[in-house]
Amino acid sequence: MVALDDIAAARTRIAGVVQTTPLRVSEWLSSPRAAVLLKIETVQPTASYKIRGAVNAAQRVRDTATGTAPAIVDGPRLVTASAGNHGKALAHAAKMLGLPLVVFIAADAPRAKIDAIRQAGAELRECADYDAAERAAKAHAATGGAVYISPYSHPDVIAGAGTIGLELLEQEPGLDAVVVPIGGGGLISGVGIALKALNPKVRVIGVEVEASCPFTKSLAAGRLVAVDVSPSLADGLTGNLDPDTITLDIVRDVVDEIAVVDEPLLRRALAGVVRHEHLLIEGAAAAGVAAVLGGKIQLRGKVAVILTGANIDVDRLLSVFTE
Repeated sequence: MVALDDIAAARTRIAGVVQTTPLRVSEWLSSPRAAVLLKIETVQPTASYKIRGAVNAAQRVRDTATGTAPAIVDGPRLVTASAGNHGKALAHAAKMLGLPLVVFIAADAPRAKIDAIRQAGAELRECADYDAAERAAKAHAATGGAVYISPYSHPDVIAGAGTIGLELLEQEPGLDAVVVPIGGGGLISGVGIALKALNPKVRVIGVEVEASCPFTKSLAAGRLVAVDVSPSLADGLTGNLDPDTITLDIVRDVVDEIAVVDEPLLRRALAGVVRHEHLLIEGAAAAGVAAVLGGKIQLRGKVAVILTGANIDVDRLLSVFTE
């Protein structure tokens, strides 16, 4: 459903809005066997990698509906469900393109993300949790009121995320592995497609959180299964998969292994990034670092870890250092 050509086209489409982010060595995480490099997506305009897929998808909807004319009158309406970062990114893209947007969001999403979505002019509708938000957003789209853009199970969102894979191989052609946090699987699907198309020898390693690991359990069962979701510092990675998701099959094809990390390890990783790397990250972005710190994956050679976002409430950040 998504090929290397789609990712290359997405890169052209989002140029000028999305940044090519730094890839730098982490002395703290590196060892004699592995040089660990951090892909710092936190410096994007909305402080997460989600801007890549959001801009690509919104631009595609706009162009399909109205052509490429710069002036838009009564453009298509968009709707999405979000744990926060996708909603914030899509609100940014929708405002830029002049498109109305409705975001269904979990009521317990970080205030930093909720406030940013509202400030960008999107209409917010709070739901009990992420799973409920996803159902409500799809139902809203089914009435014909808007075009649904999934935060992960959408070809244009996946292609946009895959542009990270292109950048990684340009910045470090000798890359041996990449470590990617997994929520709905859109990021690792896009990155995996790009890497496997350009260099199949690069290992693609996913990291789920113990509080919500639908890929680990679904792949073990050989089918999509529902999981019990618990609260997590990595709120952006929790929630069940859309029953219609396209990411499970993609992950099965392009991901070499998936590790699972627990909450204490997540907290240790987040605190460590702040202390040692002097970077602000959110819980979801700590997942890959947690897997490295906890020895959940065997690393050798040059390994990139994607720091996915920095949208964390101050109180939650402080609690990592005080509890």
